[in-house]
Amino acid sequence: MRTPKTLGLTVRRLALFAALASTLAAADGYHVIKRIPIPGDSDWDYITADTEGRRLYVPNGTQVVVLDLDSGAIVGKITGQKDVHGVAVAREFGHGFISATDPGSIIMFDLKTLSVLGKARVGDDPNGIIYDPKTQRVFSADRGSKRVTAIDAKTGKIAGTIENLGGRTEHLASDEAGHVFLNMQDVGKLHKLDAQGLKVMETWTLAPPCGQPSSMDMDRAHNRVFIGCRSGLLAVVDGATGKIVATQPIGMGVDALEFDPKTGLIYVSTGGGDGALSIFHQESPDKYTLVENVKTLPRARTMALDHKTGRVYLPVADVGPRPNPTPANPNPRAPTIPGTFSVLVVGQ
Repeated sequence: MRTPKTLGLTVRRLALFAALASTLAAADGYHVIKRIPIPGDSDWDYITADTEGRRLYVPNGTQVVVLDLDSGAIVGKITGQKDVHGVAVAREFGHGFISATDPGSIIMFDLKTLSVLGKARVGDDPNGIIYDPKTQRVFSADRGSKRVTAIDAKTGKIAGTIENLGGRTEHLASDEAGHVFLNMQDVGKLHKLDAQGLKVMETWTLAPPCGQPSSMDMDRAHNRVFIGCRSGLLAVVDGATGKIVATQPIGMGVDALEFDPKTGLIYVSTGGGDGALSIFHQESPDKYTLVENVKTLPRARTMALDHKTGRVYLPVADVGPRPNPTPANPNPRAPTIPGTFSVLVVGQ
């Protein structure tokens, strides 16, 4: 029989063990590992990790800064651009592609030398950009023109367009089986496109519950489309029927997500509030659980995943006090502090 003294010792030991277990769990969890400074005070958009090529492409206003994924060192820049948004990589041709609002172009560059090889005028304000290996085409979502442009990844020439899409085009994802999915942010819809024939095959309504569908990736093995909704949800959509099969709450200001089929993890970056990286695990194609929310920084809204290391990269800058609202600008943004642009690295 335990005495009060021995019982007290047992309780204290259990408490110490619980605290130690909690500390070890926190040490093993995701956290900000480091912050890589990048010269340049312009705005930023979508960041792209080329896992195979070990390169990280960071658009920053008039340039794309290229980092080594292993060392974090800057290895080159693609300069002389205007309002760059995203980068797509077609490794089989040795070509990369940049979407830029100048007022609307796709710039092709050499992956080895980073020299510009050509420029194709597409619709106004191209934003999201992906490479589809099935058709060997690059697809850009041209927001200002409400269309999608397909570009031959070998030649850099325009292969065709899909016009009159009926809303603000946003992110795209390819199932690599002949289809491209496209979010229509302002109308809360999802298009399923024929990537070869360049036509709309299906249009599905996501809102509600998925208001302002933004970021997107896919589980190609199970034909599930993952969509970050600015209404504060992660929505999982059946790519065959358009049905939302699962949802999970996320923060506000989502603008990127990626899925890792090796681990079944979905990473979602939200830049609203204090900023967070939400990590979910796929238990089955229609069931998802939260692993953890990692605090990042305000405006850390886009991200890229290195599929080799599992590390996540988020571009960000520090911000100053928010100005007072005025009749001309009732919702002013907090100013970016010069010299603070950088990339957060999150891992275990």
